[in-house]
Amino acid sequence: MFPGTSCTKQTAETNPANTIPRKVQFVLYTDKDFADSNSIITFKLSIQKTGDQVLWDSVLPPMKIKDIPGPANKWVIEKWVPGNDPSLLKIGFYYTIENVGNSWYIDSFKTGDTFKSLEFNFR
Repeated sequence: MFPGTSCTKQTAETNPANTIPRKVQFVLYTDKDFADSNSIITFKLSIQKTGDQVLWDSVLPPMKIKDIPGPANKWVIEKWVPGNDPSLLKIGFYYTIENVGNSWYIDSFKTGDTFKSLEFNFR
């Protein structure tokens, strides 16, 4: 051993490539004119593993469809992937329109990617 030198073993736990946090950006807006639509809509944002195991979800307060922001005022919500899960993920907007039904807008967040922006233009 030489004075002033050291040797470290790099493992999966200490490898910086494995510690890069993964982030999802949810962007919600509409470019349609819903000024006359007083129907109530509720959005849920979700990050799931394949097989529909929910890692995180959050429900936005119910609002009138006419109150969905326009392109100049997009809502941007960022969320770190819980546990920095490295697997293929399903991310999306799920929404319910009162007395109408449910729908969704989903996409995948691929293994190895560290950032995914899901932009939903509600129409």
